[in-house]
Amino acid sequence: MVVGLVVLLAGPLTAAPGVARGTPGVRHAVVFIYHRFGESRYPSTSTPVMAFRAQLDYLAARGFHVWPLAKLVNALRSGRRVPSRTVALTVDDAFQSFYIRAWPLIRAHGFPVTVFVSTVAVDHHYPAYMTWTEVHRLQRDGVAFADHTLTHPHMLERLPGETGTAWRSRITREIVGAQQRLREELGPRTNTDPRLFAYPYGEYDPAVAKIVTGLGYIAFSQASGALGEPLDPRALPRFPIDTHYDALSMFARRARSRPMPLARITPWNPLVGTENPPVLRLRLRQPLSGLACFLGNGKPLGVHRSSPDVFTIRSPVPLPVGRSLYTCTAPAGGGAYYWYTHLWIRLPSGLGY
Repeated sequence: MVVGLVVLLAGPLTAAPGVARGTPGVRHAVVFIYHRFGESRYPSTSTPVMAFRAQLDYLAARGFHVWPLAKLVNALRSGRRVPSRTVALTVDDAFQSFYIRAWPLIRAHGFPVTVFVSTVAVDHHYPAYMTWTEVHRLQRDGVAFADHTLTHPHMLERLPGETGTAWRSRITREIVGAQQRLREELGPRTNTDPRLFAYPYGEYDPAVAKIVTGLGYIAFSQASGALGEPLDPRALPRFPIDTHYDALSMFARRARSRPMPLARITPWNPLVGTENPPVLRLRLRQPLSGLACFLGNGKPLGVHRSSPDVFTIRSPVPLPVGRSLYTCTAPAGGGAYYWYTHLWIRLPSGLGY
């Protein structure tokens, strides 16, 4: 297992488009991720239509600024300010329920949205996915499209007998091939400034991230949290919204969240190695009180504070095969919360490196 670190440092405040000179701005924002809409047989990836309508109404009624994802990323990575209460909407996979049920609601509010497309599903007319004709219509209406690989693979896993070189070539083809199909269908300027990518299943590790960023992409995960500046292009957080997390009160709490003021995360690598349960160490840029951490199922994690700004977090039980989460929050004042979620991935035996 390769252990990595990411160091997050504060950047300068400068004026940005959408923020009048002299108007207070912020260096953080929230990105939401959706998949399906009104497909109750998929509760872990579907959002009820009425809940989605209420969420959009909340953003409009409370004065949130809904920005295109590309504009938001460009502003934050350049150190520019954005308006307080800025969010972006994203949708993964290009399911047809977005076209039928969600897009009319988004369009009625005039909000921008970015859809990450796994192109083979569209090419082969898989049931429940949009067609290229529908994608073209959405593009004409202002929807942005970005790269989500050709076939939506588990990118960390190797095929039987696959060498490291063959694995890297296959993963590169997945990314480059999807971008090429988007360019062929939607034009050469599609998903180019910046080049955006969403990890299938939200799964990544240092080797995958190296391929993605080496191709010039800014990548998004499915780990909850607010965007902070400067941005780590390897895996930016998004708040997943589905049947389990569609309550308006929970949505509002996420929309008002702030990035945890992190100076160092150890390890950055989400792969679980021989130490299970794994230990996560967070060094903060400022002391915080009230920090609490939980597993994805809501069970509390053990938190040890070794100094005012250093915390060690560990699960009381070993993590199972698949994806697990350590989520940490702390009061940020005014009813808002600092938020950080760390992804852990325990690969099935024989499928990893």
